[in-house]
Amino acid sequence: MATLEFLGAAGTVTGSKYLVETDAGRLLVDCGLYQGLKELRLRNWDRLPIEPASVDWVVLTHGHIDHTGYLPRFVKDGFRGRVYATRATADLLKILLPDSGHLQEEEAAYHNKRGTSKHKPTLPLYTAEDGLAAAELVRGVGYREPLDLAPGIRVTFKRAGHILGSATITVQIDGRRLVFSGDLGRYGAPILPDPMPIEEADDVVVESTYGDRRHDPEPIPAQPERVIKKALERGGAIIVPAFAIGRTQELMYHLSGLEKAGRIPELPAYVDSPMAINATEIYCAHPEDFEGEMREMVMTRNCPLHCGDFRLARSPEESRAINDVKGPVLIISASGMATGGRVLHHLKQRLPDPRTTVLVVGYQAIGTRGRRLQNGEQSLRIFGEEIPVRATIETIHGLSAHADADGLLRWLRTATSPPKQVFVVHGDPEPARAFAARVGSELGWPTTIPAYRDRVTIDGGERR
Repeated sequence: MATLEFLGAAGTVTGSKYLVETDAGRLLVDCGLYQGLKELRLRNWDRLPIEPASVDWVVLTHGHIDHTGYLPRFVKDGFRGRVYATRATADLLKILLPDSGHLQEEEAAYHNKRGTSKHKPTLPLYTAEDGLAAAELVRGVGYREPLDLAPGIRVTFKRAGHILGSATITVQIDGRRLVFSGDLGRYGAPILPDPMPIEEADDVVVESTYGDRRHDPEPIPAQPERVIKKALERGGAIIVPAFAIGRTQELMYHLSGLEKAGRIPELPAYVDSPMAINATEIYCAHPEDFEGEMREMVMTRNCPLHCGDFRLARSPEESRAINDVKGPVLIISASGMATGGRVLHHLKQRLPDPRTTVLVVGYQAIGTRGRRLQNGEQSLRIFGEEIPVRATIETIHGLSAHADADGLLRWLRTATSPPKQVFVVHGDPEPARAFAARVGSELGWPTTIPAYRDRVTIDGGERR
């Protein structure tokens, strides 16, 4: 018998944490940080309803911070068990988690300098050193390599196609299979192969980020091409807030192809994110995550991710120098939701200029600056200042690393038989409800939209 408790990404798209408790031990699937709304971010500071020391294992679906960024705090608060992820995720976390800690330290230093927090002094949730210590605990596992945690408990990772190293996770407990989608990628996307089939599953926990919509059917390269051509007519900068892992690499792939095909003119193009630059190198070190032509290109170091068409800004001085570049210039910089990172400096400088274009290329959580730009707000608070938004804001959804509702259903249909229950998670309320309704009407499978702290009992027979 086992229980499943939803400790995050229930009713929201961030903070993924799912506790599986068995007679043989406790397993936490994902250990994510809450992002977006302040009321959610405050949960990061709340003591978890379980003692970290009581958890035996953590398994991670992929490297994004909303799935891994709480791990340093979890370790700091007493977790002493083992952590597993795919090999590429283990490598990515060595840059992602220290960077997350660094941002925590920067935020605390800012509040201490400005006196803008009720806490004296303001402390970081964890430090860069804590992040590195947590990353060093992560052990890499190959796709489809069975991992036996204890007698009767087996974990298997399968490709999810979301970002490098992303995986769906099957947890087998005394023969019963509980499948976690993590974040699913799009079918037919470039660079990464399609998500692997579910196969056998008794219960499925599935994300619903885009559970209420279909992606733009326009061919993916045509979408940035259209926006860039319009932006060039304005004559200003094109700023792309992009996740350092996944979105940046796909943008590089498409933009390089568009320039080589003569569909857009060559223009100064910068990748201003040390993390994205380091992550791109990790992409090229993991051919096991690719298939076909892309795998061959990566293995021969002949792929668009080797940055030949982009100027790389590693140091703060190189980043600041971009401020002096006039006229049309393309700046790809993290973070993807404009919640932190170097992109904020570029937005602060260039948002007041009506010639500027901000290209939003991925999901923007409620409460983030990216979502506020999409919603047409006339100013953004950046580094304590209200910055007027006179730039043109463009959004394209084709570059999303998440499957849309049709893609999620396509993945569910790869189950060899109907599961006993589908839990719809990792979505805002409307997308989650819409997707649950589609699963019920089109597949006829029983669905539940769990709330935070909901707990269900799973055994080898009927659900109780």
